[in-house]
Amino acid sequence: MADNKSSAKEASKAASQNKKKIGDILLNNAMYIIILLAVIYISWRVPAFLGLSSIVNIISLTAAKLPIALGIGGCIVLTGTDISAGRVVGLSACISASLLTTTFKVFPDMTSAPPIIVVFLIVIVVGGVVGLVNGFSVANFKLHPFIVTLSTQLITYGVILMYLKNGTNNGQTLSGLTDSYRSLVTGTLFKIGNVAVPMYVLYAVILTVIMWIIWNKTTFGKNMFAVGSNEEAANVSGVNVTRTIMMVFVLAGVMYAITGFFDGARIASANANTGLNYECDAIAACVIGGVSFVGGIGRISGIVVGVLLLQIIFAGLNFLSVDANMLYIIKGLIILIACAIDMRKYLVRK
Repeated sequence: MADNKSSAKEASKAASQNKKKIGDILLNNAMYIIILLAVIYISWRVPAFLGLSSIVNIISLTAAKLPIALGIGGCIVLTGTDISAGRVVGLSACISASLLTTTFKVFPDMTSAPPIIVVFLIVIVVGGVVGLVNGFSVANFKLHPFIVTLSTQLITYGVILMYLKNGTNNGQTLSGLTDSYRSLVTGTLFKIGNVAVPMYVLYAVILTVIMWIIWNKTTFGKNMFAVGSNEEAANVSGVNVTRTIMMVFVLAGVMYAITGFFDGARIASANANTGLNYECDAIAACVIGGVSFVGGIGRISGIVVGVLLLQIIFAGLNFLSVDANMLYIIKGLIILIACAIDMRKYLVRK
């Protein structure tokens, strides 16, 4: 009898543990499951959603939004964030569009566009400087990244508004970009059937590989994760915490600048609203992809998946003719749910 009771208890305990494991798996992967169900539903309602042109469009949008997410991911690994990202994208796009144009409204004295590589380096430097200000303030003044990047977001937006007022432009949208600039970014990489895949998809792949190497194969990458996991322990271990934080934000600023350079040509124009709320999409994508706000946790592959899944959802909602204003509510819910799931994982580990 005793053996039977013992066996029954063990069986009950095993069944309980299995149920808990299944529950944990479902909860930890809730965002993926929700998105998968949404894709199935959208495909059923609108079969064209899984058509070739739609798939290529989703891939292209993913490539366009990937650099900013790769940059902001490092800030989240450090238990921080960067809400100035979208405005840096906008500033970079405006600088690119004002210089690589056939109508020089911002700089009326110019007669020809400078070499593309020069403009690219200029926006890289601008993005890096904003990142340096963010990183220096966080690392040396011990200010919270949210406060610092909120400040630089406002400063950068002010710079954009004044920049667009320069010359004869009077704050108007910049357009009339050079063919060489547009073809470099949006030219055809190759075709799948009759659908063209743009060049910036290749650039996004290259940037992803570079960032993967930086995160996983360099001392800087290891130091970044060490600082994100435990700043004090990293400092005791000989990691230069101040330099690491500054480098993470500088690298992030560079990635935002590259996003802006691409966006100027991709959209074929730039104005004060270019890059608006890009950081929201990037943060949501990172959290969906497993980059944790508790610090020291994240993978480049996860960020790529997060951006892709987010673009799938947004594209699907457009196919369903969902009100564009509703997208803001959905983005907010995605960030809230993803962060709640992430925090639950952290509490379970504790």
